[in-house]
Amino acid sequence: MKKITVSGKTVDEAVKSAIAQLKTTRERVSIQVLEEPQKGFLGLIGTKPAVVEVEIKPDAAEEAIKFLQDVTANMGVTIEVEQRETKDGILFDLKGAGLGVLIGKRGQTLDSLQYLVNLVANRYSEQYLRIVLDAENYRDRRKESLEQLAKRLGNKAVRTRKEVILEPMNALERKIIHTALQDIKGVKTYSEGVEPNRRIVVAPAKM
Repeated sequence: MKKITVSGKTVDEAVKSAIAQLKTTRERVSIQVLEEPQKGFLGLIGTKPAVVEVEIKPDAAEEAIKFLQDVTANMGVTIEVEQRETKDGILFDLKGAGLGVLIGKRGQTLDSLQYLVNLVANRYSEQYLRIVLDAENYRDRRKESLEQLAKRLGNKAVRTRKEVILEPMNALERKIIHTALQDIKGVKTYSEGVEPNRRIVVAPAKM
């Protein structure tokens, strides 16, 4: 984190000077006025400048990446993180060897890491951030698998005229199931239970 102390004829002048030196914008800094400017006798003798302390605010995504790398290092896995914006938020694509350890059974470890990373990121952000973790293209593979599962269970619900209850899933995976079946005639879906054990029920539309 960069922090500098700067003086100027006015507070605004001192702040602008500090921002220029830090090569950032006003939105990215926190400002503390250490001394207000003071005029001397007749406005000429003993004039004191304004003094401000300007600090670059922590970047939420950067802090989240640092946290993630520390946690994975303690798990014995060294990673690099490729970050990019998506329609769903920010994607952290993990790169490295031994990523299977970080994915875990049915992505449970990856989901737990994602939960913690979001907690850390949102400590440093004034607006809500949504970060999705991925490794070895797991999210796309899981999405395809869930879509196939949804269609099989939708057909089963229609054929047997009975509800089918799925295992607990996170919100993103539940959305995939709901979306996959929303246009299928004769099937309805709804969620029941409380996190982290909330699950989807696939049922015939008319029972």
